[in-house]
Amino acid sequence: MKDTTPHKLLLIDDDPNLILLVKDYLEFNGYEILTASQGMEAMKILEKQTPDLIICDVMMPEMDGYTFVEEVRKNSNFDSLPIIFLSAKGQSKERIKGLTKGADVYMVKPFEPDELVAQVESILNYSLRLMGTCHRKPDNSQKIQVPKSVELTATETKVVDLVAQGFSNRDISVALGISQRTVESHVSNMLNKTGLHNRTELSRWVMENELV
Repeated sequence: MKDTTPHKLLLIDDDPNLILLVKDYLEFNGYEILTASQGMEAMKILEKQTPDLIICDVMMPEMDGYTFVEEVRKNSNFDSLPIIFLSAKGQSKERIKGLTKGADVYMVKPFEPDELVAQVESILNYSLRLMGTCHRKPDNSQKIQVPKSVELTATETKVVDLVAQGFSNRDISVALGISQRTVESHVSNMLNKTGLHNRTELSRWVMENELV
């Protein structure tokens, strides 16, 4: 029998109007929504409940989105928990920072609610496919396409191997004995080299092509 339990999402934003709008829209589309107004409140929720996905604002009081994600990724239970960043800052450097900090998708405000729903569905569906196919050789026709000329340095190869295993930037820095900023720089360089958009795509590329 098909599991009809709705996916549980944690929505974090200090704007009550946005919380209300997004919560209503996601609930209308069949999701169960937990809400928090800032990072510390969200951390307390995570102590009791584990959502299927987190949607998090970047600019928040007390604990901003970047710090929140870093704290979440320190917990091995949340290494592979999908995270979507929402931010009013759309510059390339901000997008790259958000992705290298551990988010899977970076969306710029204002955004269309339909686009957010599509991103949520895409990430959750991909997570389900990954769980079901991680031990099977993937179909070449569905592989992520990266230019054949792309070459990774020895350190980048080590970093991306750990990214594919679900390690956070902090854990990678400890494992390799390099600074977290250096790890972030390597991830950013690999995203630029490959033309991929986030850590999830990097992980998929590595696993599909058996690079490590």
